[in-house]
Amino acid sequence: MKRREFITLLGGAAAAWPLAARAQQPGKLRTIGFLGTGTASIWGAWTAAFAQRLRALGWVEGRTVAIEYRWGEGRPERFAEIAAEFVRRKVDVIVSGGSAVPALKQATSVIPIVFAIAADPVGGGLVSSLSRPGGNVTGLSNQQSDLAGKRLELLREVLPNLRRLAILANVGYAEAALELGEAQAAARNLGIEVAKLEIRRAQDIAPAFEGLQRQADALYVVVEGLVSTNRTRIITFALAGRLPTMFNIREYAEAGGLMSYGPNFPDLFRRVAEYVDKILRGTKPGDIPVEQPTKFDFIINVSTAKALGINIPPMLLARADEVIE
Repeated sequence: MKRREFITLLGGAAAAWPLAARAQQPGKLRTIGFLGTGTASIWGAWTAAFAQRLRALGWVEGRTVAIEYRWGEGRPERFAEIAAEFVRRKVDVIVSGGSAVPALKQATSVIPIVFAIAADPVGGGLVSSLSRPGGNVTGLSNQQSDLAGKRLELLREVLPNLRRLAILANVGYAEAALELGEAQAAARNLGIEVAKLEIRRAQDIAPAFEGLQRQADALYVVVEGLVSTNRTRIITFALAGRLPTMFNIREYAEAGGLMSYGPNFPDLFRRVAEYVDKILRGTKPGDIPVEQPTKFDFIINVSTAKALGINIPPMLLARADEVIE
């Protein structure tokens, strides 16, 4: 092969390489710090969706990008430790849930931060506005507080005589407290009494249920890192107390909860990968608007309904995105 032909061929091959690969310096991968507020097993489907979308965008783990996964396991004190580690390692971007963002913002005002799930990004102080977040933070809202009323309406359809509702929330987390308030207001509008089960750590969960003493017809659970890590315990306590449950994430209905209604989390994490892609290619996080969910899941666990002696209206079953037998 002639030298000129070889150079032409080599140039053509280089042009075909993914932009992400060509952006790398030899021997150096761009690094994503991934701080999961729960555990690896609970976040498994979400991290898989994130990594899959990254690959489709040209960021292949181990080849064009490195992903450092760390897990908060529902313990807020871990967030600051992990944030400090990411800063020391000089990662290129950090991905996390909304509850860890305050610790991340305190650790760095330079490294871009993308949150995948935040109930109220503006009210929670994560960004200055949805359209122009500013600073080094952006991401996706999950609208959890806005959906509280819808969840109670669904519970009411299953339990027409619902009069007393228990709401379990980690009041040490600002956005959980916000959703608690929204759920209380929605219950008040429906003429439903509320019993608050306020927790701040795992040790508070059992006493909260003991204090309830069957004083509720159903249980609404505000999900965040602490609750996620103790998902099995909470569902077990609720079933033992014969409490129908409403959650915001489908995995809770799959694990034995009665119902869930909320954003499709794998879809949110796929979209977060698109945010990361833009940032790694040079877009400033403060210039990327915070977006809302576009896909929602309504899940009913009929097996749990039967165990609790509840008959789900056929019309409601027809509206569900998935019915777990």
